[in-house]
Amino acid sequence: MTIEKENSNFIRNIVIGDLESGKHKSIATRFPPEPNGYLHIGHAKSICLNFGLAEEFEGTVNLRFDDTNPLKEDVEYVDSIKEDVKWLGFDWNALYFASDYFDEMYKRAVLLINKGLAYVDDLSPEEMREYRGTLKEAGKDSPYRNRSIEENLELFEKMKKGDFKDGEKVLRAKIDMASPNINLRDPAIYRISHSTHHNTGDKWCIYPMYTFAHPLEDAIEGITHSLCTLEFEDQRPFYDWVVRECEMEYIPRQIEFARLNMTNTVMSKRKLKQLVDEGVTDGWDDPRMPTISGLRRRGYTPESIKNFCTEIGISKADSTVDSQMLDFFLREDLQAKAPLAMAVINPLKLVITNYPEGENEYIEIENNAKNESMGSRKVSFSRELYIEKDDFMEVPAKKYFRLFPGNEVRLKGGYYVKCNDFIKNEDGEIVEIHCTYDPETKSGSGFSGRKVKATIHWVDANNCTPAEFRLYEPLILDEETESSGQHFLNLINENSIDIKNGFVENAQIEDAKKGDKFQFIRNGFYCVDSKYTNDEKLVFNRIVPLKSSFKLNK
Repeated sequence: MTIEKENSNFIRNIVIGDLESGKHKSIATRFPPEPNGYLHIGHAKSICLNFGLAEEFEGTVNLRFDDTNPLKEDVEYVDSIKEDVKWLGFDWNALYFASDYFDEMYKRAVLLINKGLAYVDDLSPEEMREYRGTLKEAGKDSPYRNRSIEENLELFEKMKKGDFKDGEKVLRAKIDMASPNINLRDPAIYRISHSTHHNTGDKWCIYPMYTFAHPLEDAIEGITHSLCTLEFEDQRPFYDWVVRECEMEYIPRQIEFARLNMTNTVMSKRKLKQLVDEGVTDGWDDPRMPTISGLRRRGYTPESIKNFCTEIGISKADSTVDSQMLDFFLREDLQAKAPLAMAVINPLKLVITNYPEGENEYIEIENNAKNESMGSRKVSFSRELYIEKDDFMEVPAKKYFRLFPGNEVRLKGGYYVKCNDFIKNEDGEIVEIHCTYDPETKSGSGFSGRKVKATIHWVDANNCTPAEFRLYEPLILDEETESSGQHFLNLINENSIDIKNGFVENAQIEDAKKGDKFQFIRNGFYCVDSKYTNDEKLVFNRIVPLKSSFKLNK
């Protein structure tokens, strides 16, 4: 078998080598999240890698929940993870839980005891840390390390029956307290936890540690390539030890790659949960969150996330990706997909004084300037319109070409209008401007008598829908939060959301549903919010502005 290696990464090349050499006839991967929180964009990288390899090489991929810690896990997280994987466009060959294997794991732990490779320890967590040693100093043996096999079997059975309190005893692997790799200094493999498990109920009061359970799960499922992030590299010797000493028939290979780090966000389920628990966000799916559910609610597409993951690639070197790169791929994806619409976010009334009162007409405007196949729509136009406040200045700044007294602009798809007057309220705020229009200048009429330097958008004040617009900025101010040295809650951007109330044209959004995406002319890409939109209220999330200074280096 010969497979193309161009545009590859080191993990893909390993897979290719294993298939070409005949080491494996097919590959089996897995995506193994712990159900203790919602998935984030970093998990999307792992999902795309594992599912992508299985798809490319016609292998299999399992979705497996590493649910070995009942205190932190919940069915809510299980359901959200399934939804996120499906939404990204992937499907699994089999669905498993680590808890499906608890009986088998217990048997393998008993096997280690019988081989003299595991023992029950009475040291407290504090004492265990003291005995463990440091990177420069070897650890020292626990005083309980040389218990007999018979005593260890008896104590482990009592642990299982619930005869001891939480933390009173643990089962530890018996390896080498002097090992230069601290992970091999008799790591704990079972602990006591009198808590109800979401999947097994109250059957167990002892639970395997993740580092013991994970290699067993891979071996039981026949995983060929166990892909994980670099923080598990030092754990690989223990991973291999568990598979070998537990006498597993199948031997998987663990391969590590660099995790995704991004500017202006945090990539930790613990920290993200803190944002939710402390009310900094309105939930795991808050559009400012880097969770997949948050990105989905904000309006990102599966394609943009997958294209982003492809571009950042897979490597062994840690790096930080500019969060604007994800926005780049969102714009690339929506440019030809999202229908154009006119929305006024900071409305200012414009009255065309010479337009017939009580009349309106319909102006034809394209639905997507970059996709002619999307056709056009007819938008209501009348004497009273709304425009953006920024499109009028009483005293124009230099090189300001939009409306000001005496100046003329084109209304998008419509006519030239000239400002003649304006009205202020008691606070001196301009609340209405008065213009006249030239009926000979309608777009498409062929008029060429004079030129204007600006075109502005509008909505018909008598035929539009009130809407709330939520404009988002990064939730985290520091561009490299993880290395800044500050507590991340001190870096929260107090101005990460700006809520505006304006109007949107009826023609394009008449049948808009939650999750629908639009390109609001001159304003940005927006999505109908799934949480706050209802029959009485239409809410849009700004996904990204129309333009960015970010450039993708090719």
